[in-house]
Amino acid sequence: MLTAADLPETIPIFPLSGALLLPRAKLPLHIFEPRYLQMLEDCMKTPGRLIGMVQPRSGAGAGKLNAIGCAGRLTAFSETEDGRYMVTLTGVSRFRLLAETTGFSPYRKFTVDWSDFSGDLGAAEHDPGLRRNAFMDLLKRYLSEEELRTDWESLGQVEDEMLINSLSMLCPFEPEDKQALLEAPTLSIRRETLVTLMEFALHGGSNEDMM
Repeated sequence: MLTAADLPETIPIFPLSGALLLPRAKLPLHIFEPRYLQMLEDCMKTPGRLIGMVQPRSGAGAGKLNAIGCAGRLTAFSETEDGRYMVTLTGVSRFRLLAETTGFSPYRKFTVDWSDFSGDLGAAEHDPGLRRNAFMDLLKRYLSEEELRTDWESLGQVEDEMLINSLSMLCPFEPEDKQALLEAPTLSIRRETLVTLMEFALHGGSNEDMM
């Protein structure tokens, strides 16, 4: 497990709209653009093997990024016959972008500040306010409305953090909603945001009981 002392001041950034990575969660990626293939090769030469996932800022013009992203450690890697990579990032910690660095790399790098998210490096969070039966009932209605399927038996057995974070990453919310889930300061607030988004998608109803 990485510690605060292991986190570098500068990391490569992979801007990708709609892609959400959270601490201790896993994000599969399909890499094929030459600049990001180079980023992966460079990443594997570093001790931490960290890549920062950041969403472009909606409606802010080309190249503008949201201020907060999440760094993932490259934990799985395979190469296809045509030179593309299938990789998995495991979330380590969120960060705040400070300044873009200049240089000759084809991909973007930023100096970042980790200090607001020191809790991301600790143990998995729990959500004492989670009413799991009511939450799962809402989830069933939401997934049915979206015509999505899941393994209910496995989902019902996972810990609070994996349940809430996995749904935050996998549900088809808008990029702005994904960013709100990323920036939630606690797991309980992320769950409340998730409930609000699912209720909104169902066009009505109150989430008051769920909160």
